[in-house]
Amino acid sequence: MIDNGKRNILGVDVNVIDYDSTVRRIIDGARNGMPLAVSALAVHGIMTGALDATHRYRLNRLDIVTPDGQPVRWVLRLLHGEQLPSRVCGPELFLRVCAAAANERLPIYFYGSRQNVLALLTERISAEFPGIIIAGSSSSRFSRIKPTENTEILREIQMSGAKIVFVGLGCPRQEVWAYENTSDLSIPVLAVGAAFDFHAGLLWKPKAWVQDAGLE
Repeated sequence: MIDNGKRNILGVDVNVIDYDSTVRRIIDGARNGMPLAVSALAVHGIMTGALDATHRYRLNRLDIVTPDGQPVRWVLRLLHGEQLPSRVCGPELFLRVCAAAANERLPIYFYGSRQNVLALLTERISAEFPGIIIAGSSSSRFSRIKPTENTEILREIQMSGAKIVFVGLGCPRQEVWAYENTSDLSIPVLAVGAAFDFHAGLLWKPKAWVQDAGLE
């Protein structure tokens, strides 16, 4: 397992971490009721922080920022000499955390996307990981939410008994939400981008060679 702390890329601190260590930290946080804000950032996500000081501040206060895109992994090698065996992308991390949560009987929650996507996602993940506990889900409002609405969302998550929350609001909204709300929830919160659409069967990932070449 690799977990070598953070390295700076254009002002954004990215973890030198692999899948196993990321999943372990998430599951440990879920077991112990500890807040852990996690995001998988590809190049676009890095640039949202590089070009916006306020958002950069948020990103640098997340607990784990994984190198999602291959170019991010390559830059970690070129600038810092870090030899990660692979990137740590949101959709794959989502599946690995679901598998571990099912094994540990840790309830999960989906927040974001559309209701029809959440319904398909719940059906497919329940079939793929028998025994998984999906405590609940809530779709995105697709607008700036009021403080009272956010309080309601947090209350729903807390009342569900969830130990891990997956957030699919798109970048950078999901990172903002994780930054602002993880401490109040006191459980791991994972910003996983398009993972909901991928695993609901609405988007298809490119072939492995396209991903490996950094062309995704």
